[in-house]
Amino acid sequence: MKMSNCLKIVALAVPMLLVSCHSHKKVVEEPAVVISPEQTELLGKVDSHVQKKTTYVGSKLKFSVSVGDQQLSLTGNLRMKRNDVIRLQLMAFGFVEAARLEFTQDYVLIIDRINKQYLKAPYYYIDFLRNSGINFNTLQALFWNELFQPGKTELDDEAKKKFTTTSLGDNEALINFEDGDGESVKSKMFYSWLVNESTGRIKMANIMYRDTHNGNTQLNWDYRGFLNMGQNMFPSDMVVTLTTPKKEVKLGVKLNYLNNDDDWEPRTRVSDKYREVEIDEILRRFMAL
Repeated sequence: MKMSNCLKIVALAVPMLLVSCHSHKKVVEEPAVVISPEQTELLGKVDSHVQKKTTYVGSKLKFSVSVGDQQLSLTGNLRMKRNDVIRLQLMAFGFVEAARLEFTQDYVLIIDRINKQYLKAPYYYIDFLRNSGINFNTLQALFWNELFQPGKTELDDEAKKKFTTTSLGDNEALINFEDGDGESVKSKMFYSWLVNESTGRIKMANIMYRDTHNGNTQLNWDYRGFLNMGQNMFPSDMVVTLTTPKKEVKLGVKLNYLNNDDDWEPRTRVSDKYREVEIDEILRRFMAL
């Protein structure tokens, strides 16, 4: 990894690890949060890239995953319906569907076509999603290159007051959000975004789950390329790195030929011939494809 990229990741992660230590006085009424003009301007620039009028996005894709010395590369398709579903179809030999990952508001569905097995479970059931604070709205924002706040489908003016911004120089700025209640409740979840200060386009997103007993889990989502989508640009080259106390998983997603095709069924029905399995088993099978 280039030194400049390392420094950016450090810039994202370090603010999340700092915890202030001072006494807390209970007050009857919380003071009003005032956003500076500079912060308002930066958040407005980031918000200007939101694809509010786009419902469907589809593309062919190249997908790669590496865990330790194991590596897997596949082609496939990405289909998304805003606020409804994200689906990745992974192909073997270029024409046989080997696996399908489907994320909805309520559950995650992973299908192994080769071994006729599947996993369907709520987000909290899968450790790395639960520990990273990831649900459907989080994933959608990451795929669509948008800011997000846990528990909200979209950001309003009140939500934006909970973000802080810092200029880093060299035309870059950092946006931070801690999912807690100030000094009274210290959250384990920290979120940061590295953005282009002049355009407001997100260059990197970072989510950290801090666990003093078992170690931290960190998700880093790096945007390396964009393609035209209507009047805006849509992320087309993404590298996702999940780091846990025990291992690191790296995913690569490259898109091309973006389209707005809506001629597909947004829910997958699993055949009765498929066997339901645990997450570890299905991931182990994926790496053996």
